[in-house]
Amino acid sequence: MKTSAAVVFLIASLSLPALAQRPRDPALLVPQEAPPLQYKAVEPAVSLPDGMQMGASAAVAFDSRGHLFVLTRGEPALFEFDTDGRYVRSFGAGFRRSHGLHIDADDNLWVTDVGAHVVMKLDRDGNAVMTLGSPGEAGVWDEASGSHLLDEPNDVAVAANGDIFVAQGHLPGERGDPRVLKFDRDGKLLKSWGGKGAGPGQFQVAHAVAIDAAGDLWVADRENSRIQVFDTDGTFRREMKFAGLPCDVDIGSESVFMVNGFTGQIVKLALDGAVLGAVGRPGTALGEFGEAHYIAVSPKGELYVADTVNRALHKFVPAP
Repeated sequence: MKTSAAVVFLIASLSLPALAQRPRDPALLVPQEAPPLQYKAVEPAVSLPDGMQMGASAAVAFDSRGHLFVLTRGEPALFEFDTDGRYVRSFGAGFRRSHGLHIDADDNLWVTDVGAHVVMKLDRDGNAVMTLGSPGEAGVWDEASGSHLLDEPNDVAVAANGDIFVAQGHLPGERGDPRVLKFDRDGKLLKSWGGKGAGPGQFQVAHAVAIDAAGDLWVADRENSRIQVFDTDGTFRREMKFAGLPCDVDIGSESVFMVNGFTGQIVKLALDGAVLGAVGRPGTALGEFGEAHYIAVSPKGELYVADTVNRALHKFVPAP
């Protein structure tokens, strides 16, 4: 029997305040040089019923109908909006520290909780149908020993064949083991790769993962200021270096949009990683970011960005 997401999500405690690891290295706060990107910020990004508020937005994604889902660090945790930005519903509670959101081809929602060390799959009704990891326990995933633990899962992506890819290891520094784990559709670990470092296939913070049209994985290696591209077996293909802190990408058919963390930028890329333009800067005014954390591009070409620090959801539209 299915259990409501509101019950399953009561993992251990109420949601913690929005937090972010601002880097101490000033070199990581230098923005990416780029021509101006012809987009402008507009408000409000979405409309909520009178008296309703959202918590700090952590991640954003669109389903097959063009509905926007916002993952927040509040209760309820998930908000759905229609194609015109009108409120549809909200649900989910009990996250420790919500982080990443992915919607698969069947409109299942995949949510990562970096504080509770779990990845959860929700069906369209918001019922939890799969959990990877053990709530509140950090550790290693080792099929041989029977250890089925994650360590700070940041993001998740699902391939066309149902394979699940989890990017884990949130905090930079000495602790943690940043890596990508590959599971089959039933949650059995197939392989993993990574480890801390700056070499090919290593990560400082494996912050986000996305799959392109060829089936390759793009991993935002945040504190290494790069995106690494792998095939689905973890074979390193190439890296793309940028200034700042690449946090997330939305890969389209002709271009890619990347958010650049504390530099407060949305950066447009060609499919080969060439920088085409950028918009945004740090601050608290319209069009300014505390941390540009995750991004989603609507079917209309609008850009939605979750900003954990400013507790804001940003919307950018093409400028005339």
